[in-house]
Parts: sequence; C-alpha cells; structure tokens
Amino acid sequence: RRCRAMAAGGWSWFLALALGVSFLKCLLIPTYYSTDFEVHRNWLAITHNLPLSQWYYEATSEWTLDYPPFFAWFEYALSHVAKYFDPKILVIENLNYTSRATVFFQRFSVIFTDILFTYAVHECCRWVNGKQAAKDILEKRTFILAVLLLWNFGLLIVDHIHFQYNGFLFGLMLLSVVRLCQKRYLEGAALFAVLLHFKHIYLYVAPAYGIYLLRSYCFTANNAGGSLKWRSFSLLHVTLLGLIVCLVSALSLGPFIVLGQLPQVISRLFPFKRGLCHAYWAPNFWALYNAMDKALTIFGLKCNLLDPTKIPKASMTGGLVQEFQHTVLPSVTPLATLICTFISILPSVFCLWFKPRGPRGFLQCLVLCALSSFMFGWHVHEKAILLPILPLSLLSVQRVKDAGIYLVLTTTGHFSLFPLLFTPPELPIKILLMLLFTVYSFSSLKSLFRRERPLLNWLETIYLVQLVPLEIFCEIIFPLTPWKQHFPFVPLLLTSVYCALGVTYAWLKLYVSVLTERISVRQKAE
Repeated sequence: RRCRAMAAGGWSWFLALALGVSFLKCLLIPTYYSTDFEVHRNWLAITHNLPLSQWYYEATSEWTLDYPPFFAWFEYALSHVAKYFDPKILVIENLNYTSRATVFFQRFSVIFTDILFTYAVHECCRWVNGKQAAKDILEKRTFILAVLLLWNFGLLIVDHIHFQYNGFLFGLMLLSVVRLCQKRYLEGAALFAVLLHFKHIYLYVAPAYGIYLLRSYCFTANNAGGSLKWRSFSLLHVTLLGLIVCLVSALSLGPFIVLGQLPQVISRLFPFKRGLCHAYWAPNFWALYNAMDKALTIFGLKCNLLDPTKIPKASMTGGLVQEFQHTVLPSVTPLATLICTFISILPSVFCLWFKPRGPRGFLQCLVLCALSSFMFGWHVHEKAILLPILPLSLLSVQRVKDAGIYLVLTTTGHFSLFPLLFTPPELPIKILLMLLFTVYSFSSLKSLFRRERPLLNWLETIYLVQLVPLEIFCEIIFPLTPWKQHFPFVPLLLTSVYCALGVTYAWLKLYVSVLTERISVRQKAE
C-alpha cells in the first residue's frame, strides 16, 4: 500500500503540469485564429449534412476536404456535438461563419482532444524514466521531458492560437513510438496505421516504422556481432502486421473503394498542383533555393544579363503565390522533390537496418525521416517542423549531443513559426511564450547534463542570439521604413532564409552524429 501511495504521489507533478497548460489554453481562446478555423468549420458542415459519397466532391468553399477518411469521421462525430452549441456552424453555405458559440466549441474541442496527447506524454515519461536518481524533481529527466512536450511552444501557438488539431494526432504518434520502444510491436503498428488514415503527413516517418518493425519484429534474432540472423524470419509476424495494415485501410478507404471514388480521394490528399512551397518562408532547402534564385535574378538585372520583360511576374513578388517559376535556377517538379527526399532519408534507413541501436536508433531514424521530408518535400507546410521536434524531445533528455541539436532545431523551428501570428495583439503573447519555453529548455537541459560538455559551441550560440535582432528588425524597424510599401515580403524572406540555415545545420549535425556513432555491445544484442 505504501509503495502504491508513493507511486501515485510521485506523479502528482505531471497532473499539475497538464492542468496548468490546459488553463493556459483556455486563456488563449479569444486570440486570433487563421483560415484553418473556417476550414474545420466547413468540414463539420460537409460531413454532417452530406452523404459519404459527396464528402470528397463538395466544393462550395475553397477549403475542400483534403484529409484522410478517419479525420473526416472525426469531424462527423464533432458535428453532432457542435449542433448543440450553434446549428449555424453546420450550414455549408455559411462561409467564414463565426459566433461566440462557434469559437468556444472549436477551441474547446481542440483542448478536449488533447487528453490523448497528455496520456501519450505520460507514457513517454514512464519509458525514459529508467532508474535515474535525482533529489530534486525539477532535475529529473521525466519532469523535463513532460514540460518540453506538454508546454511545447510550437504546438501551443499552432493549435490553440492559429488553430488546428495536431495535439491528439501527435498523441497517437508518440503513443505508437513508445509502444514500439516497449516492444509492444503490434499495438504500435496499429496505432501508426490509424494515424496515417487521420493525417497523411505522417507518411514522412513511415520508412522508419517499416524498417524498424521488419528488423526488430519480423526477424526475431541477431547474431552475436549484431548482424541479422536471416533464419529468424517469422512469417506469422509479417502476416499479423499485414492484417493490421489491411484491416485499418479497409475500414478507412473501403467505403470509397466500393463507391469507386478512391482516385478522387487520392487527388484531394495529394494536390500536386499547389506548387513547390506552401508559404515562401517555410524554412527548408527550397527556401534557400528560392532566395538564391532571387539573388541571381537581381544580380542578372543589375549586370544586364537578363531581359526584364522575360522574367515571370511571380518570381519578383512576395513569393506567396502557389505557382512559383524560377528565373535563373531550374524550376523544381514534384518528381524532383520526391527523388531528393528519397535520397536524403536513405542513410538513416540504412543505419537503422545495418547498425541497429534499439529504440534509440528507431527514434533517430524517425527524426531524420521527418526532418529530411521537411527539408526537401513538395509543398511543405511550415508547421511540419513540429514533426521532427517532438520526437527529438525524447532523445534530448537522454544524451548531451542530442540535447544540443534539439536546442538549435527547436529554437530555430519555433522562431520560424512567428509569421503565423502576424496580428499586433498576439505579438507580446508569442514573444513571451517563446522566451519562457526557450529559457526553460536551455536551463533544464544544461542542469541535466551539467557534468558533461557544453550543450552548444560558440558558433551555434552566436547564430541563435542573432534571432533577437532579426525579430526586432522584422517587427519594429521594418514597418517604419518606406521599404514596407515596395518590398512587403522582406521580413518573410529574412526569416525564411535565416531559419533555413539553422534547420539545415541541425539536420546535417544529427546525420553526422548518427553516421559516426559507435554501437555498444548492449545495442548489438538488442
């Protein structure tokens, strides 16, 4: 009894953290929300009023349904609660409809579904806890990890200000990750299969799941040196995995296959006509590529090497258009981005297969797959930077090298989300929340690894400190200059290019770390 009481009391801090962040989310209810608010209102109306056969054809609004079927059913379930708040939410023709009841319902629906994320974080903390001894709870890696996940700045502003439902989706992902790390392979595979049919962006990390399940579950044993024992292949395990994938896919896509609408669903899920970049300032390789094209264009015009009349108009505007034609550098096609993405994830997948490191190796591969897809993918959303940041949190509390990479990627990635909140009332909110989270991340991880080498080198420190003058220029100085009228895209361009440098650096450093890491005897055995 005494042990149970101590165990129950030992996690009271977690409940306090969860309730605290829930209270903060409630305080953010009146803040600005983006067009995503109308997107999800429209999806509520579509799924509530129309038969299944019309869900992926309805086009009254420009914000058509473009998530997989499980998310559509999720909206359908929410719609039956929404009608008790305000029935006008569910009128398809009520484009851009907002009321106080609408705002409260949609905001609280995000907060409520975050319960799954909270549970997943709790399970992650239990997994990383191990036998670490610490007198002060604030210095325990479980407490630090809980704060880094529950109070993640990017997730807070994307879901609870900008507005989306990423919380419960990341909850499914983290839960599937921790189940695989606990060797509960079928449960983890089922959770990930369900997740893919909620939001297909998680295809980015599917190679990590596939290779890890094949290596660790379908093959049941290794040789003494760590190489794969081919005779240990289990047909039963492969069959069970296949049945899980087929069953989940049948539940999701089966009705549309019967209706003969699978091509229409796929065309909505993968709209390749939207252009290379979702926004000009998404901080990936293509942001650097676009900036280089602009620089070469300006140089060419100055030196009379280019004909101004033959320059595509889009290339000299703010870059926010969906179709972007490069002027000097070759224009990029969806196939080119697919090839670049495939090549960029190959080394991490090979490491997972040939240099297995157990759960830690799986997490490293997962982060690299997510980050590589963010770097080179087609029409990448700026919010996708959260996909590598959250699982990297699990690694950051376990090893000092990963903690340093985490700090660079998180600080840069979160700063790159600032343009999402461009209204004046949200300026102090985003700056304060960013400062609080960043200061805590640095101080807590420094305390956790105080007996080891410094988390950052001098170059990384200088780079991150320069984010402060960059923000001052973009938010305060630039709006007061005459440039604002003629070059309104400059703040986005500077934010994009500067943050892309940091994200690229973190990606390269993580790859170097993974490729040069030695495998311990224990990891070989695993």
